[in-house]
Amino acid sequence: MTKNSAAVAYGQPMNTLIWLPAEKVPVFIAFLCVAAGLLGVFLLKRRGKSFKIRTLPGALAIEEAIGRATEMGKPVFFTSGTGEIDRMATLAALSVLGEVVYKTAQYGTPLFYPNNDPVVASVAQEVAAEAASKAGHPEAYKPENVFFVTKSQFGYTAHASGLMERIKPAATLYFGTFEGESLILAETGFAQGAIQIAATDSTIQMAFFLVACDYTLIGEELFAAGGSLSGDQEVLGSIVAQDWLKATVIFLLLIGAFLITFTGFNLASHL
Repeated sequence: MTKNSAAVAYGQPMNTLIWLPAEKVPVFIAFLCVAAGLLGVFLLKRRGKSFKIRTLPGALAIEEAIGRATEMGKPVFFTSGTGEIDRMATLAALSVLGEVVYKTAQYGTPLFYPNNDPVVASVAQEVAAEAASKAGHPEAYKPENVFFVTKSQFGYTAHASGLMERIKPAATLYFGTFEGESLILAETGFAQGAIQIAATDSTIQMAFFLVACDYTLIGEELFAAGGSLSGDQEVLGSIVAQDWLKATVIFLLLIGAFLITFTGFNLASHL
């Protein structure tokens, strides 16, 4: 609810209330479309509908990498970079961490996860403990292997690189937000001969992972990786709903481009 644009002078009484300003109408319509899409997926799930997304080679390779580490008797190294808990990429990385710990607990493979943020480290410990219990091997969770290092970007990078040199992992997983440390970590993992899988929301750092890693999840594949690994229908359903909405937006953009190009009709001028 906002003041009428006509009532702008200081002390002038407000005679008209505007519940939905005209410039906010497109945003409100978009909100309704998103809500309708998510509600539709929820209702379909309630009726027993199962959702699938395309195969993500990088996500499927995670189990292969863990299996290789198990066969070689070497640990798995996991990092979510330098992102804090309020970043979507960090939350996506924690989702993947749960599935990784679940597999490593089943196979009896050690996992190391040094962290750059104390809050993320605390959440990661809870995720790892729950995943190990879910796998039926609560003893597989080692609190000393999921720990906070330092908030310093390159102090953390130095520790993580040194840890990789010492434990010689057979698989290194980089999921989350990365900055200048990306190439240093990836090169260190490459020097150990590890299978490397990476995913980040940073288009700049993605280039370094593409060069140094065996598999790289591109763009929104990072956010779909957790659902792809777990098969969680709620996660997959939300991904499907987002894809439907994106397809709808692309369709409307094409219709709008056609109308304004060949008929001169501009819908924006009528809103």
